[in-house]
Amino acid sequence: MSRFLDHFFSSMSGLTLRYALFAGVAWVMAYWLFKSKWFHRKIISKYPDPAQVRRELRDSAVSIVVFSVVGALTIMAARQGWTQMYRKIDAHSMVWFWTSIGLAILLHDTWFYWSHRAMHHPRLFCLFHQTHHLSKNPTPWASYAFSPLEALAQAAIFPMVMFLIPMHLYAFGLFMLWQIIYNVAGHTGYEYSPRWLMDSWLGKIINTPTNHVMHHETLKGNYGLYLNIWDRLMGTNHKQYEARFREVTSRQKASPAE
Repeated sequence: MSRFLDHFFSSMSGLTLRYALFAGVAWVMAYWLFKSKWFHRKIISKYPDPAQVRRELRDSAVSIVVFSVVGALTIMAARQGWTQMYRKIDAHSMVWFWTSIGLAILLHDTWFYWSHRAMHHPRLFCLFHQTHHLSKNPTPWASYAFSPLEALAQAAIFPMVMFLIPMHLYAFGLFMLWQIIYNVAGHTGYEYSPRWLMDSWLGKIINTPTNHVMHHETLKGNYGLYLNIWDRLMGTNHKQYEARFREVTSRQKASPAE
C-alpha cells in the first residue's frame, strides 16, 4: 500500500503540474493576453461564463485523481515486469523508439473514437459522458473535465499502451506530452489551423479544434481525437464540418461582442 501511495502522489503531482502548465498557458493566451486579437478565430463567437470554468476545474481535479490511481497501478505493473516498457535505450532501435510513439497515437485514436462513440449510446451517456458535454463552448479546462467513469475509460489508454506496445520510458513520456498538448489545443475554442489545411491531404487526416467544438455544440458526430480517419471511414463527420472550418478561418479580425 505504501508503494501504491508513493506512485499515486507522484503521478498526481506530475499530472497536475502538466495540466496546469499546458491548459493554464492556453487559458492565459486565449482568454487574457490575446483575447481580442484572436477573437475572429473563436469558433463559437462568445465567451463561456465563469461558472462553467469553475465547474471544468472541479471536474478536471476529479479526473486527475482517477488518472493517478490508474497511473500508479500501471507503474507498479511495469516495475513487476508485467508490461512491455523498457528502460535501456539500446534494447530496441531508434527507429522503433519513434515508431512506438506513432503506434501509441494510432492506438489511442482508435480507442478514443470507439469508446467515445459508445459513450454516446443513450444507456451510457448519462453515466459516462454527460459531464464533459456540459461544456457546450469548451475552454482549455474542459480537456480533463470528465465524470469519474469517463475518466477511467480515458485513463485505460495508459496500461493499454504499456501492455501492448514495447515502449521506452522516454517514448511513453513523449506520447503523454503529445496527448495533453493536442487535447488542450482541441478544447481551446479557437481554430489555429491555416485556411489552406482543408484543401490539402493533411486536412483529410488530422483533426482540428473546429471539428471537436462542433461535437460539443451538437452532441453527435465528429467522434475522433487526433485523426479524422475513423470519422471519414464511418461517415460520422458533420456534413457542415469543412464549410464551418472555412468560415471560421476566413473571418476578418474584429472586436468581440459584449
